[in-house]
Amino acid sequence: MSDIIRVLVVDDHLEIRTLLAEYLHKHGMRVETADGGESMRQQLSRASFDVIVLDLMMPGEDGLTLCRNIREKSAIPVIMLTAMGEEADRIIGIEMGADDYITKPFSARELLARIKALVKRSKSMPYQGEANQESKQFSFLNWQLNPIKRELVSDQNTIPLSSAEFRLLTVFLENPKHVLSRDQLTEMTKGHTAGVFDRSIDNQISRLRKKIEIDPKTPEILKTVWGGGYIFTEDVVKI
Repeated sequence: MSDIIRVLVVDDHLEIRTLLAEYLHKHGMRVETADGGESMRQQLSRASFDVIVLDLMMPGEDGLTLCRNIREKSAIPVIMLTAMGEEADRIIGIEMGADDYITKPFSARELLARIKALVKRSKSMPYQGEANQESKQFSFLNWQLNPIKRELVSDQNTIPLSSAEFRLLTVFLENPKHVLSRDQLTEMTKGHTAGVFDRSIDNQISRLRKKIEIDPKTPEILKTVWGGGYIFTEDVVKI
């Protein structure tokens, strides 16, 4: 397997695409670019990528819409590019499935470091040695967690999980029927986005509920324990 990191940069500004592509390529990465949603989908249909760098503010389909579309089909890590003062949009971006964000103006060096850290974390989650890999295979209700593809699989459906969602769900499946506080979840997931916003854990819980609950507004699987945190209520089987 190649160690070259494959990056897709999606931004409607040619100057930014060119600058980032040249800089990342100079540092050993394989880079493709897209100027919007249509060209992004074409790139994704032709090749696989380790990370997508996605601009938030684009004409037509914006970054939030594209991030949601990506998450419906894939667990590819996404770094969102946002402008200063767009905290609400950054929160929504995390809710839509973005794994990290970086605010403009930013240095290419910082983006390079973020990409390397995110890809390393993403690739290390499913592959942590044979014993750990086996220990992370779980089933509950009619769902089975696939740790290789980071997917939830049932007889009727396959749901991709973002890196943050996968980490969080794995923590719950390893600790079923135990109340876990926000601080515990933040520490146990150890993801960058876990500390981005005060309510980031709540946002990730909300995303998971939309994927596994019959009615996310009245959850029965991931319940809130007022003053305590959250609890995964179902029986879990290690496969």
